[in-house]
Amino acid sequence: MELDTAHPPRPLPGAAAAAWDACANGVLLVGAGEAAFPILAVNPAFCRLQGRTEAGLIGTSALALGASPGEAQPDNPLGAALQAVAGAGAPHTLLLRASASAPWCRWTISVAPAAGAAVAPQLLCIVEDVSELQEQQALLAHLSSHDALTGLANRALFNERLQAAMTQAQGRAGGVAVLCLALDGFNLVNESLGYVAGDQLLISVAMRVHGCMRAQDTLSRHGGNEFVLVLADVTDSAEVHAVCEHIVRVIGAPFPVIGQSLHAGCSIGIARYPQDADDGVTLLRYADMALSHARGLGGNQLQFFAPEMNQRTTERAQMEAALRVALTESQLQLQYQPMADLQRGAICALEALVRWQHPVMGLIPAGRFIPLAEATGLTVALGYWSLRRAVEDMVAWRTAGLPPVRVAINISPKQFRDAALPQAVADALAQSGLPPLQISLEITEAALMQDPQASDATLAQLKALGVGLTLDDFGTGYSSLNYLKRFPLDLVKIDCGLTGNIVTGADDAALVKTIISMAHHLGIEVAAEGVETEAQCDFLRRNMCDQIQGYFFGKPCDRDQVASLLASGHAVPPHLLRIQKLPRTLLLVDDEQNIVSALKRLLRRDGYQILSANSGQEGLDVLAANAVDVIVSDQRMPGMIGADFLRAAKNLYPDTIRIMLSGYTELQSVTDAVNEGAIFKFLTKPWDDEQLRTHIAEAFRLKEIADDNDRLNLELRTANHELAATNRRMEDVLRLKQQQITRDEISLNVARELLQFVPLAVIGLDDEGMVAFVNDAAERMFRQNGAILGNEAQIVLPELFPDGLAPSGSHQVDIDGRCFQVVAHPMGANSQSRGSLITISACEETL
Repeated sequence: MELDTAHPPRPLPGAAAAAWDACANGVLLVGAGEAAFPILAVNPAFCRLQGRTEAGLIGTSALALGASPGEAQPDNPLGAALQAVAGAGAPHTLLLRASASAPWCRWTISVAPAAGAAVAPQLLCIVEDVSELQEQQALLAHLSSHDALTGLANRALFNERLQAAMTQAQGRAGGVAVLCLALDGFNLVNESLGYVAGDQLLISVAMRVHGCMRAQDTLSRHGGNEFVLVLADVTDSAEVHAVCEHIVRVIGAPFPVIGQSLHAGCSIGIARYPQDADDGVTLLRYADMALSHARGLGGNQLQFFAPEMNQRTTERAQMEAALRVALTESQLQLQYQPMADLQRGAICALEALVRWQHPVMGLIPAGRFIPLAEATGLTVALGYWSLRRAVEDMVAWRTAGLPPVRVAINISPKQFRDAALPQAVADALAQSGLPPLQISLEITEAALMQDPQASDATLAQLKALGVGLTLDDFGTGYSSLNYLKRFPLDLVKIDCGLTGNIVTGADDAALVKTIISMAHHLGIEVAAEGVETEAQCDFLRRNMCDQIQGYFFGKPCDRDQVASLLASGHAVPPHLLRIQKLPRTLLLVDDEQNIVSALKRLLRRDGYQILSANSGQEGLDVLAANAVDVIVSDQRMPGMIGADFLRAAKNLYPDTIRIMLSGYTELQSVTDAVNEGAIFKFLTKPWDDEQLRTHIAEAFRLKEIADDNDRLNLELRTANHELAATNRRMEDVLRLKQQQITRDEISLNVARELLQFVPLAVIGLDDEGMVAFVNDAAERMFRQNGAILGNEAQIVLPELFPDGLAPSGSHQVDIDGRCFQVVAHPMGANSQSRGSLITISACEETL
């Protein structure tokens, strides 16, 4: 086709030509008088955009620019736009891409202004490269339906795919499964290795799970470490279960992340269509419920939705709403469980325990609503309510004239992390007037270890208030003895899970002994929770435990019952105190009643408490029920000979002193018992009264020596513990004092520096009249006096002491023929400072 070039483009003036050449967008003039729309002129930007020269473009058809090479159809998009503008005269805009490799361009076509009738009509085309914008829009369109980190479908696309799968399943009478999958322990990866490692792990998990799926399935990420899957066209639960097990296996294999090999587990909750629900929202909610149940089982579990899960969730929501009402409508109450001091036996503290008296459901145990409060974030409000109520009750007991008692208040992990906690405690103390040591705050290991550095700061603030600090439930979490050294604790509570087995479990007994010993070496007292039997109390007494708490000493009771306990002097039985001196007890074991009676008549004058038994088994029963010091037993008795009885007594009650008194000399069994240490002395019948009394008295002396040694050992250990506790308190005082000194030094240095810039001469004197500070102005004024600092002011600054007296108040002096006003400011009115500060300024008449 030959193009008509009879009407060339109009020449441009100089400025317009410069603008034409400099324009960043492509510009071309097209002849509108011919069907081929010849190109009449192009600017350099258009040439660059097309990758062609001006000579190669001018005279060619503009239609070729709107189609693939060699296909200049007159009905292509560009041709249609050119024809529309040429015919109607209205501007037109279109997006155009000549080929897959060509850039996207926005064409704006309008009629060029005519210069005269002789000029044929022309079209002005402005061409803008919008490839980058198109890419951004495509990316935004992708992100609107996909997760930015993993590239998986997001919630919006998931809902669309789920609806399509359900519609398809309905038409085929098939099924759909929704799987909620969460990684177990994922937060630990973020906390220990950082968020980069966490993101890498999520990407790797997405790739592995995607490899377990079919083409018709959908894998999506809904944020965090939670993935949701749609399994389309599934026939039964066994098929779904098999897919889930496969996913668990592939996730269980190690993941290479930032040079380390990480192991991850996952929990999966499953809900099915149409068995569980017939809409996508409910289906997803049920799958999430099943996931929560799976995680509650310990993780790495699969759980199909069951209707009772929905019922429990509904009940929990109702319980949460009721708990919020309980906080505002006085349905909560405090009960107090007493704690006993094993040295004195009396009540030494009370633990405040929250109870919920629901108007319909009655008394709701703490184990049912405290976990709910933790899960719903109500523990902070609950904790502050407990603090206020406990302080009110303590004030009431004080007003009633009852002896003061320490109250322990539990602090939840969330409340411990609340920055307002120290101020709330300070306000409670100020408003009540209670001594700080009457309040103790119980904090769990888990709360302390969530952020150890922040815990250090919070504990320091609470310690500065003077309240007691208790580590609660020790032995259930981290149980690191190093934490006892790190944190400024006053008391450690051994968890009831350990206390319950100290009599029957050797491992728990050894662990409890270790905790007590280590805490005492650090100056920390120890209390044991869950003490329910006398045997447990006796074990703790013998192993230096300071305090006990449990049903053996007292159950939780209300405020009025506490008042009765305090007034009655409720205490531990004397024989269970840590240090004691019990009456001496003698056990006589003989099957002949006349022998027992004769021995009682003989020995009663010596002041012993005498018990008796007629057989070896009866003797063991007496030993089980009574504390016995010395045993005197016959050898020949029915059922159990004396040697066997004393051997059993030695094994069960090794602290007893055992004597055999017999008229029968079965040498072998007696010799064996003596060699085993079961028999202290062997005496024969008939006996010599004085000789027998002497031997028994000697046995009691040996027992007293052993008991005294034990008592001295306990007293020494108690004194060492008290010394360690005193040292720990002194260290706290010294640390606080050092902090105060440091702050004072900083303040003093700031004050010194400020005074250096004061134009007045300033001199500081200590309480003995020595010069302690001189600013620059004073040094210049008294330069001729020589060294001033550190000398007695009356000697080095006689000008200030015209009458030989230390300056006080205000007076005038003459220095080098000039009048100066000397003002002495005594220190200590608003601080602990001593001495005086002297300012020297020129008199007004000399200014």
